[in-house]
Amino acid sequence: MAAVTADGIKTEGGNAAFHNYVNDFAHITDPYERRRLALEKIDNASFGWYHVRAICVAGIGFMTDSYDIFAINIATSIFAYVYWGAGTHYNGKIPSPTSTLIKVSTSVGTVIGQLFFGWLADAVGRKKIYGVELMIIIAATIGQTMTGHSHAVAFVGVLVFWRIVMGIGIGGDYPLSSIITSEFATTKWRGAIMGAVFANQGWGQLIGGIVTVICVAGYKHSLDYANSVAECDDRCQKACDQMWRILIGFGAVPAMGALYFRLTIPETPRYTFDVSKDVEKAAADAEQFTSGAIGDAPNDRVEDLRVETNHDESYEPPKASWKDFWAHFRQWKHGRILLGTAGSWFFLDVAYYGLGLNNSVILGAIGFAGQKNIHKNLHNIAVGNIILTCAGAIPGYWFSVATLDIVGRKIIQLCGFTILTILFCIIGFAYHRLPSGGLFALYILCQLFCNWGPNTTTFIVPGEIFPTRYRSTAHGMSAASGKVGAIIAQCVLGPLINHQCPKQDNCWLNHVMEIFALFMLCGIGTTLLIPETKRQTLEELCEKYHGEVDIAKQRYEARVAQENGQSSEEELKVV
Repeated sequence: MAAVTADGIKTEGGNAAFHNYVNDFAHITDPYERRRLALEKIDNASFGWYHVRAICVAGIGFMTDSYDIFAINIATSIFAYVYWGAGTHYNGKIPSPTSTLIKVSTSVGTVIGQLFFGWLADAVGRKKIYGVELMIIIAATIGQTMTGHSHAVAFVGVLVFWRIVMGIGIGGDYPLSSIITSEFATTKWRGAIMGAVFANQGWGQLIGGIVTVICVAGYKHSLDYANSVAECDDRCQKACDQMWRILIGFGAVPAMGALYFRLTIPETPRYTFDVSKDVEKAAADAEQFTSGAIGDAPNDRVEDLRVETNHDESYEPPKASWKDFWAHFRQWKHGRILLGTAGSWFFLDVAYYGLGLNNSVILGAIGFAGQKNIHKNLHNIAVGNIILTCAGAIPGYWFSVATLDIVGRKIIQLCGFTILTILFCIIGFAYHRLPSGGLFALYILCQLFCNWGPNTTTFIVPGEIFPTRYRSTAHGMSAASGKVGAIIAQCVLGPLINHQCPKQDNCWLNHVMEIFALFMLCGIGTTLLIPETKRQTLEELCEKYHGEVDIAKQRYEARVAQENGQSSEEELKVV
């Protein structure tokens, strides 16, 4: 259907679900006022289908990210039978350094992607690169599925290369999805919307387990006769070789589904207003998004606004540069916020990824580990991980979504770190006295309060608290510090669980849990450095914590004061 505007221009689209907001501000000639009204429309919009669409488009990326990271943990158990199985002296067990290299390679790539794409999104814009990171993930995923061993190139070397490339794409998804969702979200439910995007990680883990169960069931007749690694002959190994490739390759499917929508999003109005400084295009893109339409606003609509706009005045926010960046964050009142977001993410990820060190113990405690039969072992590993994901991870994510805008980010993060400190202390100091059921319960609680706590809030706060011109860069730096913590957990604390253990039986695991408790305690300290961001507009946060004056707001307040007889025309001109 067509909507008729004040100047008679008709624009297509609009229905009961997607209202057509185009030309709502065509009669406004002041660029400051146009900016204020456009951002006000986004901030005050009721939760609608365009928010659901934004959650799905950004969330599919995180579902893919989580799936890819989770799937490799199961895939290593499968292809171990192929490359370290019968005919070798490894007995189906990947050497610890090799296993660590395969798993940590993704985190290495992720650090690179978070820093590079974080900076790039501020330098060239969100729209220009949103979708590129997804294409990298898709290409790297396909590359992994074609990896094989040869005399010239080792299987592990090629796989690690593709895992690093995929990690770069995953890393780019963190700052991009966070800030794009933040800059398009309604203020009242911004935390829930961003949390819902991040919560798709839980679905990624769940789907990884489900795909594995399906693959194992499909290849059952090629696996169930092998009651030991030695009995896994060519037929069994061929099945395993095909299974892990299907498992890894399936990660590209949801990514392909979201690619079109990412490539056709409009530039965020805040970036257009405050960084590229195209006021009319930002206003048109804001109308385009809130109308539910896909892509940039039509060029003719932008040109109409430019013709109608009085250019005697222009909006000039501070210009972004590395010199300005360091000058800004060198001040303690600003730098402490970046230290708080980056430090909290670092301390959290050390323990969050370190929790995976306990997976084999927990699966054994609930009877889903240690099977000799190849089919039963792989089936139990998949089902056991599904149980762990459904019991702790998924509820934790959605408890966060439900409470972030009511309780607040800082309180949830502070309580999460505090509870995790207590839980890790109990596990560490009472490890040898805990029954299997008690250990399982504590593990689930750790998963719950990681996700209903700092694992979610460390993603959300950096996407809100920084100025538009540095929002992506600072988020990327915060996220990268978290992945550095993950690398430490995998490379340093992982091998430490068998420190001075003659039987390699995780005899030092209790002390590693105590170390995690210390990291959680440090997380409490860094949380105190960050402010509360709930139900404040991004402009209010910039003004309150970064000293950036919102000229459009000041002019509006001065105009209202003049209309009420509280200020003069001269005062309005000064503003």
